[in-house]
Parts: sequence; C-alpha cells; structure tokens
Amino acid sequence: MLDKTRLNSLGLPKPPAETRVVVAMSGGVDSSVVAAMLKDEGYDVVGVTLQLYDHGAALAKKGACCAGQDIHDARRVAEAMGFPHYVLDYENMFREAVIEEFADAYLAGATPVPCIRCNERVKFKDLLATAKDLDADCMATGHYIRRLVGPAGPELHAAADPNRDQSYFLFSTTPEQLSFLRFPLGHLASKAETRALAAKYGLSVADKPDSQDICFVPNGDYAAVIEKLRPGAADPGEIVDMAGNVLGAHGGVIHYTIGQRRGLGIGGLGGPLYVVKLDPETRRVVVGPKEALATRTVPLREINWLGDAPFDSRPEWHVSVRIRSTRPPRPAIIRPLSATTATVELLDPEAGVSPGQACVFYETGGSRILGGGWIWRGH
Repeated sequence: MLDKTRLNSLGLPKPPAETRVVVAMSGGVDSSVVAAMLKDEGYDVVGVTLQLYDHGAALAKKGACCAGQDIHDARRVAEAMGFPHYVLDYENMFREAVIEEFADAYLAGATPVPCIRCNERVKFKDLLATAKDLDADCMATGHYIRRLVGPAGPELHAAADPNRDQSYFLFSTTPEQLSFLRFPLGHLASKAETRALAAKYGLSVADKPDSQDICFVPNGDYAAVIEKLRPGAADPGEIVDMAGNVLGAHGGVIHYTIGQRRGLGIGGLGGPLYVVKLDPETRRVVVGPKEALATRTVPLREINWLGDAPFDSRPEWHVSVRIRSTRPPRPAIIRPLSATTATVELLDPEAGVSPGQACVFYETGGSRILGGGWIWRGH
C-alpha cells in the first residue's frame, strides 16, 4: 500500500494508477514523449488532440494537411502505448479566439503573437476545462518550461535548456491554471534527451521535425493568410519619412513590420532606412534611421502577474523583461498604473518594439517568470 501522504512524481498524494492525467497531444515528439513517459510510470493517461483548423480551407490549396497528419501521429502513439485518445474539434473556437484577432491586429499595424493567445484562450482555458470534465487530476503538456512549488505555491520557471525555453509564450498562465498544469519536459537538458526518450519508447514520431511556423501561417507568409481572411484589406498607400515627405508607394501596410529594412523599394536615399511606424488609418508606412527605432518606454495592458505580492502593491518592480522570444531578458523597471496596466522603462533601449508584442517579466538573475503583459500604443 502506498502511503497516502507520499506524493507521486506529479506532486499528487495518490498512486499513479489512481491519478488521471490528460495529456495535450499535438502529434509532435514533445507531447508524445510526455504521454508515453507518464503511461510508463503507471498513470491513468488520456490523450487529447485539438483540431484547430483545416489547413486546406485556411489557404485554399491542395495537399496542405498538416493538421490531419498531426492527429494521425498522436493517435498512433496512443495506440502503441495503450491509452485512450480523443480528438476535439475546436476549429470555430480557434478561429474566433485566435485567428480573427490575429488578422485584426495585423491590419491595425500591430505585430501579434498568436501562439500566446492560443495557450491562453484555447489550450489552457477550454482544453483545461475539458480535462476537468474528464475527471483528470491534472493536465500535462510538452512545453519546455518548469513548474516549481515555492513558499507561496506553484511558480513558473524557465526551462533547464535555454535554447528550448518557451516561457515567453506561457506568461499568461494564471496561478489557478498553474495549480492544475504539469510540464514534465522542463527539466531536460536538451532536445536530444527528448528524442532519446521517444526512441526508448519506440515512438513513430521520434525523428519528426519540429514545427517552426505559426500553425495557420505555413512558410511564414503572414500577408497571404491576411489577404485570405480579409480580402481587399491590403490597400496601397504611401511610404513617407518622419517629416511626412513622400518617398514612394507600397501595396499594403500588412506587407511591413516595425524594424524592417529590406524590400522597401526606396533605395538611393543616403543612409539605410527602417520601418519605424505603421499607420493603417492613413495607409502610411513611416521610415527613418535606425536610431528612430530605439524604444525606452513601453506601455502595457492585460498584465498577468505571477509574483507573490499584489502587482500594484509597490510603485515599481526592478526585474528583467523580454520583448522578443529570441532575445535574452534585459533589465527594466515596471511601474504599475493599475492591477493590469503599467509602464515599463527599459534601462537599455530596444529596437523594433511594436504594439501587439508581449513583454514578459523575469526575476533578475533567476529563472522565475513573474508574468507579463501586452504592448499597446498607449493613450
């Protein structure tokens, strides 16, 4: 008999065989390894895969069936390991909660990060509710992030492997969700360890390549998806300098991002010029020198705070922040304006900051994620 006060490997006070875990399975190697590993440890595993979109319909092209292949791969893993697997059709929900906002934000000149919204509004909200409906004790995912129990409860920490860390995309995880979620891969030193586990369990996806693009934007062609979702939205307009002088013409604001230098079609104007502002209302793309891209003050809203003390209990927080997933955290001062809004002062100016991006807070010198918010234009 297992002592009821002893915790299993998922931190729950009962034997694995009596612990039901819903595993969010994408069909990739990471979530497949999580499911296989937990099944091997004796847990009552239930695999769930979300059908989020029909690739062919999204792009009106033949043979684009990644979603179908991923569902097939997840099902094969479940069959091989001997646990039940369900496919949930979340297509309408995904379109409403993620794709439509992505299109609107992009057309408004923002640089959205749909993967965060998907985690926040679909995977960690509706799927988590489904897991509870299935009488699960917790839900596990293949994300590279760590959940550690601190003095005040569960904390979110960066993955052991900085190259795989997905904390930027998970900052909006709430304390309530964190109590129910588990991330069994967060402590692994490298992706090679994950693939070795996949080979150990004989999984068919052991050598499956990682997905790189946003799932509904194959090949990274944002403009093609926007034109499909919002026909005629790519209105032409003017390319102007910071004084408003017209330098050229463009085929639509959606073809440009803040910080872009190539493909402006306005050569021979002295030094290099960068996109410094997008103004969809006047259909203008504003260009300027690189120094015009430097941003020191960033307004944030929709803040999710994961610190122990209330966010607005102090006039300022000295932390590190990450504005792009590909850049390391930089020192900053957060000045709360309310429980969910703030101004962030970057101690070193950052180039290419755009509304729609996330700003994620990290404990300086540590691995803990303290939350984050969404960059907007401010008042």
